[in-house]
Amino acid sequence: MQKIIHYWASGVLLLLSVIFSSSASAAPTISYRLSMPEPHTHYFEVEMRLEDFRGKNLDLTMPVWTPGSYLIREFPKNVEAFQAFVGDKPVSTSKLDKNTWRVASGGKDVTVKYKVYAFELTVRTSFLDASHGYLNGTSVFMYPEGHKDLPSTLTVVPFKGWSKVSTGLAPVPGQQFTYRAPNYDVLADSPIEIGNHQVLSFESNGVKHEVAMYGDANYDPSQLTADMKKVTEEAAKVFGELPVNYYLFIVHNLPAGGGGLEHLNSTTLHATRTAYGTRSGYNGFLTLVAHEYFHLWNVKRLRPIALGPFDYNQEVYTNMLWVSEGFTSYYADVIMRRAGFTSEREHLEKIGSSITSVENTPGNKVVSAAESSFNAWIKQYRPDENSYNTHLSYYSKGALLGMLLDMEILKATNGTKSLDDAMKALYDEYYKKKKRGFTDEEFQKGIEKFTGRSLDDFFRRYVFGKETPEYNAFLSTVGINLTDLNLNTNQPLLGAAISTSSGKPLVTIVTRNGSAWKAGLNVNDEIIGMNGYRVTDDINKSVPAYEVGDVLEVVVSRSGQLMILPVTLLKDPTVKYRADLVSSLSEVQRKAYQKWTSPK
Repeated sequence: MQKIIHYWASGVLLLLSVIFSSSASAAPTISYRLSMPEPHTHYFEVEMRLEDFRGKNLDLTMPVWTPGSYLIREFPKNVEAFQAFVGDKPVSTSKLDKNTWRVASGGKDVTVKYKVYAFELTVRTSFLDASHGYLNGTSVFMYPEGHKDLPSTLTVVPFKGWSKVSTGLAPVPGQQFTYRAPNYDVLADSPIEIGNHQVLSFESNGVKHEVAMYGDANYDPSQLTADMKKVTEEAAKVFGELPVNYYLFIVHNLPAGGGGLEHLNSTTLHATRTAYGTRSGYNGFLTLVAHEYFHLWNVKRLRPIALGPFDYNQEVYTNMLWVSEGFTSYYADVIMRRAGFTSEREHLEKIGSSITSVENTPGNKVVSAAESSFNAWIKQYRPDENSYNTHLSYYSKGALLGMLLDMEILKATNGTKSLDDAMKALYDEYYKKKKRGFTDEEFQKGIEKFTGRSLDDFFRRYVFGKETPEYNAFLSTVGINLTDLNLNTNQPLLGAAISTSSGKPLVTIVTRNGSAWKAGLNVNDEIIGMNGYRVTDDINKSVPAYEVGDVLEVVVSRSGQLMILPVTLLKDPTVKYRADLVSSLSEVQRKAYQKWTSPK
């Protein structure tokens, strides 16, 4: 009897061991297959295999936005022909909400197939035509709800005749165009270029960098890679390390382009194909390179706590985009100066024009840098005719705040420390040591470690408030003096933007509290005449011929109704700043200036 019990117990233990070992070895797996058999129709085809997922149903989610571009873009609207199979047998599916599909898997392995329409060529979306394919993962790949942390493999099947795939994803050895992602966040954050593009390469800080160039353009490959190397090496000096073992630039050369989007170990840039042929155009491209590459640290690793891990289903809010984007814009200009691509005079002109632009924007008196950051989801990417009066970009305001904080640190340390040191310390503390983002308060405290005093007043007035800084008080640290060239002028200003692109003069912007605003001129008014004469051009061209206080009798057509609006011309209230180095720098100013602008 004891033997029987012993054998029975042993059998039960063996059975349980088999069950548990089987369960342990059967971790869920995800694989994707991306094909494009008819690229001229603009459809990517996705096959998704989900194995060893338990449960009656399996819910699949597609993001509604992409990190780095703070707007709900509703990517699921482009999904078609969603189907699911267990083996060869179709199984029922249903839609739970705008971006979630439910598959009745019954706990069995499932294959899901769907198509994605991709015909929006921006750095934030996906595109496919007969010449190439480009995609951002959030707009193409779904993930099983609750399983974003699972690794996956992706096999890309290029259209026949296409021989190249460029992506920051890690390749699977021995398997052509097959890649591995440790989790969905990495898959989503690794854009892919597919086609016959040219691939350039260079080494920076011991790391291979590749440039996937789509489209014809007038660049010199050897000169371009040499100059991109200079930019990337100068950027890395701020943080003292390169946190990746490979980096990819995807560049789309287009008839008209501009802008980029940062990713974990790559970026996508849009460039005007003829821009490389002029100094201003070429430097504009390198500045874009500097901006997006600096994101490799600032936002992709050193980040506000809200920006990761991501909730792809809804907005994520932070007050700190003025740091994530604004500081990055600021550093792009500083890097260009340090790398020798802009002269001292050009750098000073950039400072003057940047301050001029911000201070001439009416929205600068309406919204703070923190509010602008928080409202990115409803403001930054959805401009309208009144945005000029009510909104200010956190890029431009944040860049100025970055410069002012740099001046504060340089002043407090007599030119021995700069914002570089604070950024590196924050990077070391929150990305490397604590492995998380920073809070608003932690960021301020991190800067204060280098100013040696509280910055409550600075943040209250300029970050969360809308006060105008005394720029010269800050810039005197490095011997820069700002002069308003409009200070003693008495010129009139209409205060309205007028477009003639439609063949007739139409008002497109009316500036708050300007001459046109006070006279009742409206956006979409068609300018018919002025002072008894027919008008076919922008009347702003005629305004300099008048004096402050003169009245213009402007005839407009508003919704078909003709009316006469007397416009009393007011004094031009705008500023026009010029930045200059003082004639004789003190030793402390010279030291601070060199720390600020010289190569590290």
